Amino acid sequence: MSYSDWMSKLPAELHTTSLFKLVIPGSHDSMSYDLDVHSRIIEPNALRRFSRIYCVRKIIHTWAATQEVNMTEQLNAGVRYFDLRIGRKPNDTDPTRLYFHHGLYTHTDVETILQEINTWAESHPKEILILSLSHFEGFDKKIAAKLHNHLIEFIKNLFKAKLLPNMVNPTLKHCWDNGKNVIVSYDHPSYHQAVLWRKITYYYGNSMDRAKITAKLCQALEKQKSPNYFFVCGLNPTLPHNSGILRYILRVCDSFPNVVRRGLPKMLRWAKQQHEKTPMNIIASDVVTRADFVKTVVELNLKKGKRR
Repeated sequence: MSYSDWMSKLPAELHTTSLFKLVIPGSHDSMSYDLDVHSRIIEPNALRRFSRIYCVRKIIHTWAATQEVNMTEQLNAGVRYFDLRIGRKPNDTDPTRLYFHHGLYTHTDVETILQEINTWAESHPKEILILSLSHFEGFDKKIAAKLHNHLIEFIKNLFKAKLLPNMVNPTLKHCWDNGKNVIVSYDHPSYHQAVLWRKITYYYGNSMDRAKITAKLCQALEKQKSPNYFFVCGLNPTLPHNSGILRYILRVCDSFPNVVRRGLPKMLRWAKQQHEKTPMNIIASDVVTRADFVKTVVELNLKKGKRR
């Protein structure tokens, strides 16, 4: 079954359900499939000084690339929330050119990818896309305002009437009736506008241990008794920020996607069980085209006893 237009195929009774209460598949570090092994190292901080060493960059690439397919393929697969981390490369000759990042910078610039998303949104008007922009790396004080204003103006000029302004109770029907299908969350309080949504809380376990991840997620989800805004339940494991990272990155024949693939089926079983107990909104993961991730998340909307 194709999930390229799954929102338009939901039962009629869900068309007037708040988007905050639908269960929506999302991708964690959505642009990490495009990381450039030749870029400088951004994180972890302890390795920045080794940016000139190719093998170090190669290791970071192996363990920072959390997605395997490009943006259009993620959209076609049914992903509707995108975790987009923005950065400016130091010494770039273009004063307003921006890229994405996760450990390294991407090959492709922000404007090119947003244009790709816009093209897809135009051909799928009933699929609501949520773009979460955050982690503004390299936005130094002297140029930050210029970069933010340029990016925001580009977003408004690109998506135009498709942008859904911030509102109290967005629903599929409201979006469809008004020709809106792009929501942009901008994680910077100084640049909030009516057309931009505030930061979307992303709950995650901050661990490589599935038991610790689910324990932290359970604790966070218990607080969401009556959700009145978007929130993300991140199934993604997180590498240690200390020397414990060596336990993983020194595995010559392993990679972060492989680690995720081995654990994702169990994480999805947990999500199905947890959905019966607490509200769930956006569920985000790495390697989103694996393990029936999208199918499992979308079908949670059809479960009896869905909280509204």
